[in-house]
Amino acid sequence: MSAEHKFLAVYLGSMTGSKMAAWRALPEAERKAKEKEGMAAWHGWVEKHKSVIVEMGGPLGKTRRIDANGITEVSNALTGFTVVRAASQEEAAKLFENHPHFAIFPGEAIEVMPVLAIPQL
Repeated sequence: MSAEHKFLAVYLGSMTGSKMAAWRALPEAERKAKEKEGMAAWHGWVEKHKSVIVEMGGPLGKTRRIDANGITEVSNALTGFTVVRAASQEEAAKLFENHPHFAIFPGEAIEVMPVLAIPQL
């Protein structure tokens, strides 16, 4: 059994938060330049960490909630995900320090949690 574990990183953001408001207030040329800078930095992050990325993941779209009452459209702060492997949650979290999601783009944060094994019956 490997000493490394899987961790789910979820990217969080807000369409109505102050970071997004500031992003939208940028002149179009400046915003486009930051988008280009951000994508280059994101690709650089992927290249640097490709050996520990289990699932690149991607952006997330609109959410549907399913419960005993049926299916409804809801909103949440989830904007994307990536799965990585690391020896510990702390090590996994450190991979995302200064990530372009919030260092360049108007993302709010990234949360990292272990992917646990399904209990056997």
